[in-house]
Amino acid sequence: MRLVDYLDKGASLGGDAPCLVCGEDTWTYAEVVDLSKRVAAGLRARGVAPGAKVAILSANDPVAFASVFGISRAGAVWCPINPRSEAAENRELLELFGCSVLIFQASFAGLVDEIRGDLPELTTLVCLDGSFDWALTWADFLRAPEVEPVETSPSDDPPDDPPDDLAMVVGTGGTTGRPKGVMLTGTNLETMSAITLMSYPWPGAPERPTYLALAPLTHAAGVLCFPVLCLGGKIVVMRTPDVGAFLEHVEQHHVTHTFLPPTLIYLVLDHPALSSTNLRSLRCFWYGAAPMSATRLEEALTRIGPVMAQLFGQTEAPMMIATMGPADHFRGDGSIATERLSSAGRPAPLVTVSIMGERGALLGPGERGEIVVRSSLVMRGYLNNPEATAEASAYGWLHTGDIGYLDDEGFLHIVDRAKDMVITGGFNVFSTEVEQALMTHPSVADCAVVGLPDEKWGERVTAVVLPRPGAEVDVEALKSHVKEQLGSVKTPKQIEVWPDLPRSKVGKVLKAEIKKELRGS
Repeated sequence: MRLVDYLDKGASLGGDAPCLVCGEDTWTYAEVVDLSKRVAAGLRARGVAPGAKVAILSANDPVAFASVFGISRAGAVWCPINPRSEAAENRELLELFGCSVLIFQASFAGLVDEIRGDLPELTTLVCLDGSFDWALTWADFLRAPEVEPVETSPSDDPPDDPPDDLAMVVGTGGTTGRPKGVMLTGTNLETMSAITLMSYPWPGAPERPTYLALAPLTHAAGVLCFPVLCLGGKIVVMRTPDVGAFLEHVEQHHVTHTFLPPTLIYLVLDHPALSSTNLRSLRCFWYGAAPMSATRLEEALTRIGPVMAQLFGQTEAPMMIATMGPADHFRGDGSIATERLSSAGRPAPLVTVSIMGERGALLGPGERGEIVVRSSLVMRGYLNNPEATAEASAYGWLHTGDIGYLDDEGFLHIVDRAKDMVITGGFNVFSTEVEQALMTHPSVADCAVVGLPDEKWGERVTAVVLPRPGAEVDVEALKSHVKEQLGSVKTPKQIEVWPDLPRSKVGKVLKAEIKKELRGS
């Protein structure tokens, strides 16, 4: 399936049904199909051929998201650009992708103006909501010469597929070196959508799902829209991340599905309005993108409801390497399965997951090694980077870079990122294990554990903690708390209390930045 086919499938279930909602504005399926056709015509009028790369630089915005389907309808390739990235990183990604068109919001015009002169391949700039003498206005773009009146039903024309089914190219980000472009095909995203529909609860016809998008549509929140659309569901778009407004939206729109990273779920749990908000419409509250505290997850299952649903993936295998539906969080007698809460769920139905040791050897249950994956979910490769592609696919498996194991029930446990393991006094200490122990203390809202150089130990286990609102952290008491659970080797020898933790654009804690700050360099 092309990306636009998800929209057209939803439209075939009723063009008058609401498709996109933002504030007081609603776009029906027929209106979004119409807009996608106009965007496709505007692209073709400016020489965009099938396989060409078209970037969108925008915060959460329904028109920007609808443009994704116009890009697909034209046979072009969607390249989401994160507006929270620095200008240099975005320029590097646009150059790497070879984008010929950039659609952007006026609020990011300064960033675009700063980098456009260094991108000779970028020949068409389109502003969604403003006017600049170096860019087309949205109205001018949609008034392309050959645009003819369009029908509001899905097109029966044969699709202009991009070469090799390429649907989108996504940047990995530059936190671990130069960014790479992950090539995702229509088959990759169809597999992801199929797994989503197979693994989580959905309403039966004639009821339609309602999905609330607070997290960036450039990342997980965006691709999770595709299975919702093919069911004729409604996407409620929040332009800015506001936890109080999020709770209001769930109640007001009778939201059935949503996604947040753990850091935002912690804010939901700490919000005073949670206890008075009607959340009965929720069927599936996805969490992922970073490890979640088992203690806080148990709290969410009690206070938000038995609707929490984990997903584990990475850009190279989007979203659905392993899944844990709401029911998997509970035992047969209805009690919370606390032993599973620190897992990433079971390998997804269309995915094979193994644990790999040295020289490609596959390990058995309980043995720790690198998590590797085989599936039609796995990317085609890295754009213009055959060396990195070969490295990531050694021995015929996608190498995730995560260390983990499969337990006797088949649940996948992620122990750590390989690069985040701390070697202290000759012992391997997995940072996520220490972080889970720290998060069981009532004074800790969030934390990160890293290794710092140490003359005696080689590396010393070091923790940075973020206090819960109104709480004070007693460092020595916290050390004792961890020691009781994990022993002295894994107990942090240094604990720092910070008012906030540095995070990536999708909420992941940036441990490299923490190490840099702690080293004073």
